Amino acid sequence: MVGATAAYGILLSGLAAELILINRDKRRAQAHADDLRDAQIFSHASRIVAGDLSDCWDADIVLVTAGASQSGQNTSRLDNLKESAAILRSIIPAIASQNASAIFVIATNPVDVLTYAAWKWSGLPASRVLGSGTSLDTSRLRRRLGEYYGVAPANVHAYIIGEHGDSQVPLLSSAQLAGIPLTQFCAQQGLPCHDALLKKIADKARTGGQDILRAKGATYYGIGTALARIARNILRDEHAVMTVSGLVPASMGLGEVCLSLPTILGRSGISRVVSPLLSADEQDALECSAELLKRHIATVG
Repeated sequence: MVGATAAYGILLSGLAAELILINRDKRRAQAHADDLRDAQIFSHASRIVAGDLSDCWDADIVLVTAGASQSGQNTSRLDNLKESAAILRSIIPAIASQNASAIFVIATNPVDVLTYAAWKWSGLPASRVLGSGTSLDTSRLRRRLGEYYGVAPANVHAYIIGEHGDSQVPLLSSAQLAGIPLTQFCAQQGLPCHDALLKKIADKARTGGQDILRAKGATYYGIGTALARIARNILRDEHAVMTVSGLVPASMGLGEVCLSLPTILGRSGISRVVSPLLSADEQDALECSAELLKRHIATVG
């Protein structure tokens, strides 16, 4: 559903001349392709077909959404690591061997660990292998801050970095509403802004995916649309900043690990990674997140 929803978002945006859906269940892939073609007359013209891995040879972007399904019983996105890693290892080298110029966007959980593994298995430059990371978590935080303070999410600027998971780090010390630091905005408007309140808002953003998963069995609208936005950023060379997962610059001193940071994306993939301003607590939390991910990366052969 994540892949199909991403394809739907890309179709509605008019981004791609061609969309190829690949699934080990070819009948299901064909049904999704047929369903999407039925939407063309109401959206944008695009060639939409069901295919196989050999069709990736001239792709500009490869969105990888294959993996073990999460369930409401899982306590962490890291629970599916072994099964999902086996699935990706069976497809990433095969695609990379026939297309050395594509941008790989990984959405399979645990996305940070598998983005690192996909980079290693592909043999591609780190700039061309990235994960959806905390792009969705960041949107959840902005939405919740906007809802609480009565500001459109487009006018809320705040990031979640680190793991797409329980150790993620909300950057509340640098959050802004309408271009004004959050604490100053609240002081101007006479609104509460204490630590306990902000933690509650951030916690709701962190657990939002699990809440949806338990209620309806899967999440796909949010992440599918995030993937479509990442694709737009790359294909149109927008250089917009998104919190995607990628190899951390050595200058940050976090070791060789993939996690989310504010990242400038363009036609070549990752253009630059922005080192955000962090409070002491946020820096400590980011280091803990990196250490957790490195331990899990070490278990992937």
